[in-house]
Amino acid sequence: MRHTGARFAKWGMLPLRVVVGLVFLLHGAQKLFVFGLGGTADIMGKLGLPLPLLCAAVVIVVELLGGLAILLGVFTRVAGAVLAFEMLIAILVARLAGGFFAPYGYEFELTLLGACLTFAFNGPGRMSLEEFSRRSPTP
Repeated sequence: MRHTGARFAKWGMLPLRVVVGLVFLLHGAQKLFVFGLGGTADIMGKLGLPLPLLCAAVVIVVELLGGLAILLGVFTRVAGAVLAFEMLIAILVARLAGGFFAPYGYEFELTLLGACLTFAFNGPGRMSLEEFSRRSPTP
């Protein structure tokens, strides 16, 4: 009889991928469709980032595409690394002065940074498009 843990191990990364992927995807969508590129650039400029319009465009693209990649489990290591870097910058630029705890601190961004590093180091897990594409037979 198979050990219960081994039977469910293939599902281990899926809940984390779904939640983190949705968080980034929805934050990217909020920046694009609610704040707009100009509004997001305004925030970037107020934070003191150089070339705020470029920074805003990069962050929107990274969050939308990175969130989708993590959600689906494709290019997960790259998306995790890029999003972890984004969270590091967010902590240093926007949240560090607010202390650790939300709503002004960096605990949320630190949690996302840790999750994204997990994806960067471990990949998407077995229940992912990356894994399915490796296992599918070639014609």
